[in-house]
Amino acid sequence: MRRAGLGRTDLPERWPVVETGAPVMMVDLDRFEANAEVLVQRAGGLPIRLATKSLRVRSLVERLLERPGFSGLLCYSLDEALWLAEHGHTDLLVAYPSVDVEALRRLSNDERRSSRIALVVDQVAHLDLIERAAAPSPAPIRVALDIDCGYALPGRPGRAPRVLGAHRSPVRTVEQAVALARDVVQRRRFALAGLMFYDAQIAGVADTTSTRVMKRRSWADLVGRRAAITRAVGQLAPLEFVNAGGTGSLHLFGRLADDPVVTDVAAGSGLFAPTLFDHYDLPKGSSRLRPAAFYGCPVVRRHSDEVVVVASGGYLASGPAGRDRAPRPVWPSGLKLFGQEGAGEVQTPLRGRAARDLDLGDLVWFRHAKAGEVTERFEQVLLVRDGEVVESVPTYRGEGRNHG
Repeated sequence: MRRAGLGRTDLPERWPVVETGAPVMMVDLDRFEANAEVLVQRAGGLPIRLATKSLRVRSLVERLLERPGFSGLLCYSLDEALWLAEHGHTDLLVAYPSVDVEALRRLSNDERRSSRIALVVDQVAHLDLIERAAAPSPAPIRVALDIDCGYALPGRPGRAPRVLGAHRSPVRTVEQAVALARDVVQRRRFALAGLMFYDAQIAGVADTTSTRVMKRRSWADLVGRRAAITRAVGQLAPLEFVNAGGTGSLHLFGRLADDPVVTDVAAGSGLFAPTLFDHYDLPKGSSRLRPAAFYGCPVVRRHSDEVVVVASGGYLASGPAGRDRAPRPVWPSGLKLFGQEGAGEVQTPLRGRAARDLDLGDLVWFRHAKAGEVTERFEQVLLVRDGEVVESVPTYRGEGRNHG
């Protein structure tokens, strides 16, 4: 595989002229739509359930659902899913357990909502909490089991194996999944709707010499375990869906025929193609994902010939602290962060020869390390085609939905 690194030709040829003194965010629609086609190609015919947290712009979510290949939403909170259901969306899977008592009550007291939304659970305590919070209603609450997809490294004798992956579900084996599924189907308040398998150690980890080996071994283990769990749980209840994957593992589902249990795959970050995706291998036969989301910060100081300072800019990505979580200035090319200051909350100094041509008020454009997180900083996003702003649309924050 080739490294999906960034070259200068991967950046827009034209940048919009924006007269504002505040940082702004833009999405290049041509690149955004091209990335959507790449993801559909990689999915190999499986419908893509859109991960909303990777966008957090409702108009972009709805634009994608009009395209062939996208179907259903993967939400990051129950409150968000309820809000999207109010806007007409009908197939919503909440990817993280909810303990929001008020939201659970709103879900359970409306049959229309409960028929559109499924909640993930991974322990009996989740079921108990939902039952306590739920309003009396004849409509069942649809749930899906969240299955741990981590890769177990061989352990020393007498010690539990170390598992590589995100700290998500404690449900890992066929026996554990069947036990929880049996508990679900025995309770009249619930309907077992499906299964969720998120392979964080494959989809969410950049490709290096060591991780490539881990990913291959992890995938081989996961294919068999996923099939066995699906067969066993499916004997207890008919499953509506088996969701799996993420942008970084999408191509594996599209090329392998030995994993027939998956009904839809999740993706979202690849639509913006943030900097973390510069460090993934490019799947054979696939087109490159191209950066589509940027934010611009105005120059507020000329410190010297080759140093300028821009307003704000310190939008760091979540995860382990490190240089790969910092934003990256990309236009004008050649500007760099200062190691001792980095990107700051109220100002960000930049150095490089390109600073000589920047005046007060000029925008420096950055890429974020992740996708949807940066939209939490903006109320509006500029939609751009060929360097021209064609529309301004609200983010979740702009619609009063910050953090779901």
